[in-house]
Amino acid sequence: MYLTRFRVNTGRSDARRLLGSPHRVHGAVNGSFPIPPARDGSGPRVLWRVDRNTPSETLLYVVSPTRPDLTHLVEQAGWPASDEPGWTTFAYEDFLTALHVGDTWGFRLTANPVHNIRHEYLKDGDPTKRAAHKTPRHQMAWLLKRQEQAGFEIVQKPAGRRLPHEGDEYELIVRDQVPLRFQRPPARTRREDVQITRVTFDGRLRVTDAALFRRTLTHGLGKAKAYGCGLMTLAPVREGA
Repeated sequence: MYLTRFRVNTGRSDARRLLGSPHRVHGAVNGSFPIPPARDGSGPRVLWRVDRNTPSETLLYVVSPTRPDLTHLVEQAGWPASDEPGWTTFAYEDFLTALHVGDTWGFRLTANPVHNIRHEYLKDGDPTKRAAHKTPRHQMAWLLKRQEQAGFEIVQKPAGRRLPHEGDEYELIVRDQVPLRFQRPPARTRREDVQITRVTFDGRLRVTDAALFRRTLTHGLGKAKAYGCGLMTLAPVREGA
């Protein structure tokens, strides 16, 4: 497994056009591999995420079973004439192997929190419709519901640090809720619109099942993984923070 970080040159019009469509980024990421990994659930898949940290720093992260070649992205959305390398790839396997129950990490996850609804006029047994969670409270609840099966638990705040309102029990914040609507290339005779709500979570977690947690990091969490959702990254927790 590999973790790759690529800095996007947002001063270039081609880069801004690329970032304007998750479908284009998906295609560019897939183009980094001579043989794209299988998407049938038989093994780890390619995950990606865009972090817009500051107006001058936009980073693309990719987790993949094989090492990617991002030369085409450097030419399209990087600094092709720079002496600096266009991306950095880290061997991820040793890091994953070193994860143990009880480890505490800071994390970032971009996800697509959804639930299934049934309109009032539909009967029991009729198909449900997938809908996005709209509020931070429901988005947090979506993640908390999945933590056990994903091999981690969100760290709870000490009582003295909690604010007197619902949703402040955990070391977890929701930011950058982005509703997206974009088009995929036409399938046969019709063009399909894709609508997703992309949300970023920052927080602190504790590993409860190392094997399940490794799977979460390499297979992703939730829906819309092809469109920049599902990738969780970790950062060390500073002492006393």
